Amino acid sequence: MTESMVLVLGTHNQKKRLELEQLLGPHGFLLETLAGCDNPLEVDETGSSFAENAGLKASEQAKHLGQWVLGEDSGLSVISLDHAPGIYSARYSGPEATDQSNNDYLLEQLADRPRQQRTAYYTCHMALSDPAGNIRASTEATCRGWIRTQPAGSNGFGYDPLFEIAEFHRTFGELGSTVKAVLSHRSRATRRLLPQLRALRAGWHDQLEESRS
Repeated sequence: MTESMVLVLGTHNQKKRLELEQLLGPHGFLLETLAGCDNPLEVDETGSSFAENAGLKASEQAKHLGQWVLGEDSGLSVISLDHAPGIYSARYSGPEATDQSNNDYLLEQLADRPRQQRTAYYTCHMALSDPAGNIRASTEATCRGWIRTQPAGSNGFGYDPLFEIAEFHRTFGELGSTVKAVLSHRSRATRRLLPQLRALRAGWHDQLEESRS
């Protein structure tokens, strides 16, 4: 059996790991999170875009750990709120934000706005760094929909109970992991990244075999 290439996800979020595991596991990748690493960095997300933050999470963590690291930055943008919360999605309601407080705050900001003013989209940017801190692959994808007036469904995380995906007219919270594995911003970005990952894995495997011969 061909050995799996280990990728460390630049996050402690196990739900993200499970999502990505469904997409990358069948292609020969073994995913770990920072929760399984000794003394990982707390990378400051000082970038002004999803791309910059994903790159920081990947390269700085990779150099520190000496491993291949997949950095991912994602968030929700509501067009009528000047594309907020955007890169601040995880801490939209404050430094001690939770999924619940972020969802409540978003609903407050939208108040009684009609559906046509509740158009939104998720963005996901992924960047893969080699152990030396060089970004070797990157991609970005989006997923469009609307923000409901109240949450629906208990699946997923983040803004999923509020985000109604255009293709199904149901929230990600209602649809669950099977549909997210096909239509979410993260799954779309992963599929776009896969050709680059496969090429890198092939080179990694060749080097591994050479080192053993």
